Amino acid sequence: MTTYFKDPDAIANLSDEEFWVTQESGTERPGTGKLLKNKEPGIYVDIVSGEPLFASSDKYESGCGWPSFTKPIDNVTEHHDATHGMVRVEVRSKHGDSHLGHVFTDGPRDRGGLRYCINSASLRFVHRDDMEAEGYGKYLDQVEDVA
Repeated sequence: MTTYFKDPDAIANLSDEEFWVTQESGTERPGTGKLLKNKEPGIYVDIVSGEPLFASSDKYESGCGWPSFTKPIDNVTEHHDATHGMVRVEVRSKHGDSHLGHVFTDGPRDRGGLRYCINSASLRFVHRDDMEAEGYGKYLDQVEDVA
C-alpha cells in the first residue's frame, strides 16, 4: 500500500510557479499550462505527493484555458472558496494538500455535469506505459486510449 504525503523534498524542487499554485493557492495564466493540450493516455498525479487525481479518459477540452476533467479518480477534497470576490468550490489533493484548481457545474451533462478546472502546475502526468513501473498499476483500468 502506497502512502501519500506532503513531501518536503518535492516542495523544495518545485518551480516558482508550481510552488505559488500548489502551496499559495495561485492560478497559472489561462492557456499556458504544460498539460493543457496533452492527449496521451495515463493519469495525472499531485506534483507534491504523487497521489493519483485524474485519468486521461476523464479529460476533455472545455475551452476555459486549463486542463478540465469530468471527475477525479480519488484523493480530491472540495472546500468553500470566497476569495477574489467570487464564491467557488476549491479542489485540493487529499494527502498533499496542494491547491489544484476549482470545480464548476458547467461540465458535460452526459458525463455528470462537472468541470474540474485544474492548474497544470499542480500536476505530473504519468503515461499509461509507465503506470505499472511507477506504482499506479491498479489505476490502469481507468485509462483508455484517447484521441
